[in-house]
Amino acid sequence: MEKDCVSMGNGKIFNRNFIMVVVGQIISLFGNSILRFALPLYLLNQTGSSSLFGVVVACSFVPMIVLGPVGGIFADRVNKKNIMVILDFATAMLTFVFAMMLGNFDVVWLILVTMMILYGIQGAYQPAVQSSIPVLVPQENIMQANAIINLVNSFSGLIGPVVGGALFAFFGVYPILYVSIACFVASAVMEIFIRIPFEKKEACGNIFAIGFSDIRESLGYMIHEKPIILKLCFIVAVINFFLTALIIIGLPVLITQILGFEPETANRLYGYAEGVIAAGSLVGGMSAGILSKKLKAKNGYRTLFFCSLTLLPIGLAVFFNISDMSAYFLIMISCFVMMILATLFSVQIISYLQIIAPNDMIGKIISCASCIGMCATPLGQVIYGWLLEIFSGNVYVVIFVAMAITCLISVGARGIFLELEEIMSGENL
Repeated sequence: MEKDCVSMGNGKIFNRNFIMVVVGQIISLFGNSILRFALPLYLLNQTGSSSLFGVVVACSFVPMIVLGPVGGIFADRVNKKNIMVILDFATAMLTFVFAMMLGNFDVVWLILVTMMILYGIQGAYQPAVQSSIPVLVPQENIMQANAIINLVNSFSGLIGPVVGGALFAFFGVYPILYVSIACFVASAVMEIFIRIPFEKKEACGNIFAIGFSDIRESLGYMIHEKPIILKLCFIVAVINFFLTALIIIGLPVLITQILGFEPETANRLYGYAEGVIAAGSLVGGMSAGILSKKLKAKNGYRTLFFCSLTLLPIGLAVFFNISDMSAYFLIMISCFVMMILATLFSVQIISYLQIIAPNDMIGKIISCASCIGMCATPLGQVIYGWLLEIFSGNVYVVIFVAMAITCLISVGARGIFLELEEIMSGENL
């Protein structure tokens, strides 16, 4: 097969096509990063409501969750390069339309609709990238390749909010929109020249019947052939509900409303905070690549446990009412460590799924697993937006309760990771 010739035959991870995928991701994700940073912050500044902020961000996640499996189906049935090109051009057009409409329509509804479409595009886009990795690199290098893609994501996330925060603080939202449009167009043009091995499948029935059949096939495989995947999805979903949703909603609320900085300073500091989080993800991705041969599936619960413990300093910073800047730095250090551990865990899980899943089902299985894992995040965002408004004077209560729950869940998941270790040992024989 061509797949063997392209990815397995040369035994190299840095082949031409993989490098072009990486470069395309750098450009596209940078544009996406500054855009997803600026729009929610603009909404929070305009309304000052953490509950409304939580609802809008939660609604934005729903299309990404719903369209994830759809993206997986297309990734297995359509040329992955074409998916990337079309969706990058579509995102550029979406951003341009938003820029033209801003100021002429209600800002809440405009940002809500735009972010829902933006996240939906991302949900359909990422399975194409993730499912292209196993056909571009040898199996023994899959974790390193995922670490590189994660590094790219983290690097874009590091630079994007910092640049976006500075642009937003001094010039407003429009320069961010124009920069992101240029990024999406440049990425789409470059991706036209990528060659990803593709074997067209015979289609039986209409597109809805095909989609339903593919999803049923993926879920059937996860239920009957590899139930460990569903167990992992459940753990990820619960952690996303209690931990991820708290950070997504809580961090901007803490910095821009609870700590008491001036609005311009708060916006800039929030941009730096997002950059610190991305830096932690960058370090975590590098660590995953360097330690890929030493990381063990059975230790996954420990990674989650220590990741949960990083909420402790954040809660203490608020509880003891220390100076705003001291609290800010303590929160940043905690988030940095949290993201190192979270990224290590994420890269491992994605790599394990890519190894376990059959090559012709990778896109569908990963997207279905991601859908299940993320399905609880929007609900958590809505609840945390509401709780942070109710407990605005005692935010540490929300943080400490979330920490306690996620620590207990991590310890309780030990048996699942021991089972995963046995499966991975069998796959590597």
